[in-house]
Amino acid sequence: MKLLPAELLARIRQGEDYQTEYKESKTKLTKSVYETVSSFSNREGGDIFLGVHDCGVIMGVDDPDSQIASFVSTINNPDKVNPALFLTPVAYTYTSDGAFTGTAKDGKKIQEQPGTYIIIHIHVPIAPSVIRNSGMIYDRNGDADVDITNFSDLVFQCYARKQSTYYVNKVYPAWDVSMLRSDLIDRARRMAIAKKKRDNQGHPWEHMNDEELLRTSKLIMTDEQGRTGITLAAVLLFGTDNLIASACAHHKTDCIYRVYNLDRYDDRDIVDTNLLDSYERMFDFGQKHLNDLFVLDGIQSISARDAILREIISNSLAHRDYSNGYVAKMIIEKDRILVENGNRAHGIGALDIQSFVPFPKNPTISAVFREIGYADELGSGMRNSYKYTKLYSGAEPEFIEGDVFQIIIPLTTGSMIKVGGQSDALQHSAFNTDISIEKLVEILEFCNEPRTRAELQEFCGYKSPAHFREKILAPLLAGRQLELTIPDKPNSPKQKYIRRALPRA
Repeated sequence: MKLLPAELLARIRQGEDYQTEYKESKTKLTKSVYETVSSFSNREGGDIFLGVHDCGVIMGVDDPDSQIASFVSTINNPDKVNPALFLTPVAYTYTSDGAFTGTAKDGKKIQEQPGTYIIIHIHVPIAPSVIRNSGMIYDRNGDADVDITNFSDLVFQCYARKQSTYYVNKVYPAWDVSMLRSDLIDRARRMAIAKKKRDNQGHPWEHMNDEELLRTSKLIMTDEQGRTGITLAAVLLFGTDNLIASACAHHKTDCIYRVYNLDRYDDRDIVDTNLLDSYERMFDFGQKHLNDLFVLDGIQSISARDAILREIISNSLAHRDYSNGYVAKMIIEKDRILVENGNRAHGIGALDIQSFVPFPKNPTISAVFREIGYADELGSGMRNSYKYTKLYSGAEPEFIEGDVFQIIIPLTTGSMIKVGGQSDALQHSAFNTDISIEKLVEILEFCNEPRTRAELQEFCGYKSPAHFREKILAPLLAGRQLELTIPDKPNSPKQKYIRRALPRA
């Protein structure tokens, strides 16, 4: 019997996760083993260790040969696991020195005992089709096996992950090129030509009619039944709003600016149009609410803000799962931009820029975006986002893979404060106080007449004078929203505070 390899021992010690599962199975296999096989097969694969407590303490199995025989027999029984799987359990011996201590889920400490134990390792690969266990479909969520049989949306997503074709290549035989917007196709043509001219090159689209352009871009295809028509990708790129609603009713992006009114939002734009206009509207929304800081890339001045927006918006539009009804979002908050969209996950958790492998989600849409300059080659977006976020806010972005894909761009106060104007001064003051911009406006209106500290404190609802001075009064004075009526004697008992008058133009 083989000795337990160091890499498998390390997997055991790191704890259960979405690709690692422990089963005690001291005397016999439990039914939950097959639920885990189903969930691993339906997700990203994983490793099952029999004879291991859920805290990582190795306890061993008593009769490994019997358990392996039982497992192999059941896993090849289509009445139990369907379609049948061909997995090979491997038994290993492990000698413990008793030094390891694990913490069970109830918080109890468990000491590993010295001795030699036998454990069984089962590697479960991703299955090419959806695997059922006793007629039930399981999916992996964190370190749990979840029965999703009665959740139609989750089952649909599970089947979608197994598809060998892309959802946006769905063909609509009854629809033709005449139903698309020729002005959008022409806009894409002109953008592609202009992009090539900057490189002193010509573009083949220049001499193509609309149908030829769509065919060469794989936006007119023939499906498995031999039917030819425009694809969903063509509809999303160049369709009218009504046509898009007919083909993909849930398609939209919710752009939200939420900095002051945290219960709802300060500004919002629901974008539910074609992808070209969606890109422009999302870009305009980001430019509206983010400051274009002075940034140098080497000796060249660049717009890091615009570079970041380009990457995260093109990623959201080109790589989202359009079969998923999850509402895509771009949320600008006080300290970050959060972008979310439905996703056909090829892994779970944060992506590492050093090791991630890019996977094309919607190649036909991505190809059009590259031709017109909305995106670059696959994988470059993540690297560019790291580069420009470091220049823009001094921090690193996060890319989190899952059924909902997330991009998090950290922001600084300087990123959020737009320069110039009284409204921008209000924003600056609101950033440095504990109040919303709406409350700040009320305070300033209250101070159109001179007010004492006590009057202001009562108006703001603060009980502690020290806390009021620190969190409200001092920032408003520093931001020059308020001024002293007796500036030469700031501690005068007769001191009052009045709204600072704006200088005349």
